[in-house]
Amino acid sequence: MAKSKTSFLKKIIISLIVILLLSGGYIVYYGYRMIYKSNVVIIGKSTTYIYIKTGSTFEDVMHTLYERNLIKDKTSFEWVAERKQYKNKVKPGRYLIKGKMNNSSLIDLLRSGEQKPVKVIFNTARTKEDIVSKVCRVIEADSTSLIDLLNDNEYLKKYGFDEQNVLALLIPNTYEFYWNTSAEQFVDRMTKEYKSFWNDERKSKAKANGLSQTEVAIIASIVQQESNAKSEKPIIAGVYINRLKKGMKLQADPTVIYAIGDFNIHRVLFEQLSYDSPYNTYLYAGLPPGPICLPTTASIDAVLYYEHHNYIYFCAKEDFSGKHNFAKTLNEHNTNAKKFRAALNRRGIKK
Repeated sequence: MAKSKTSFLKKIIISLIVILLLSGGYIVYYGYRMIYKSNVVIIGKSTTYIYIKTGSTFEDVMHTLYERNLIKDKTSFEWVAERKQYKNKVKPGRYLIKGKMNNSSLIDLLRSGEQKPVKVIFNTARTKEDIVSKVCRVIEADSTSLIDLLNDNEYLKKYGFDEQNVLALLIPNTYEFYWNTSAEQFVDRMTKEYKSFWNDERKSKAKANGLSQTEVAIIASIVQQESNAKSEKPIIAGVYINRLKKGMKLQADPTVIYAIGDFNIHRVLFEQLSYDSPYNTYLYAGLPPGPICLPTTASIDAVLYYEHHNYIYFCAKEDFSGKHNFAKTLNEHNTNAKKFRAALNRRGIKK
């Protein structure tokens, strides 16, 4: 009888152990699936980007993922996120998400802050607003915050600029930024790029020409608007520097167009030359207060390495090639200008 009871107890204990092992195995298997089973779905492609804004909470991240139907099993995602303590470690940024990622890999990525940079491309532009529009399309900083900084004289003073000449700070190029770059971080980065561009050789050349770096950029912006022909830029730069040395007004049509603010003007009319603005170099001697566009590095270097000659005047060629006739005397220039005006009239270009 005692033997029978002992045998029965053994069976019960063995059965319980088996049940526990099976239950434990199922729990382990279930946990494994929760953590490592593929849980990211991207329809129609293998990868996608998600953007987590600065200040986002875990709930915001869930909303971003769920709204786009990127997560198959929400319960398992939240369960793994809690155990990996991601809820308190949300980091903003632009993240490359791969299809079929498991919860563990996805949360490790988001928690690491390892984001993919974006390319910010700006070459030439007419105004600060043009630049801000291009930049803020691809980084998190909003256009209002960035334009406010570029118009804040007190803020710009520490960089040696003001709201009128700040375009001289921005060097056209293709840059990589993290998406969650703020307006302040953008300006800081541009300051570093500015210092890198203005190396000892360029600074020395500017000084030898009797120009500050900002003055070089201002002249370069006018040269930029006068011609797209790289071969002509140093010649045109030489004309303006000759005028400055002689104490003559620059009388640059692009400065009148900038002053008026109508960039659709193709022909500056006589009555427009009297438009009152410090940017109008027909009215005011010397350089305008700031660049009239964002000059390319080629235009800046054209000023630094301008061509030494005796030209004082230039006028667009009547063949509309985009190139110019240069002159040493006013009579010669008037002849060139007359030919160009006649060509404009023949084409019916009134403004």
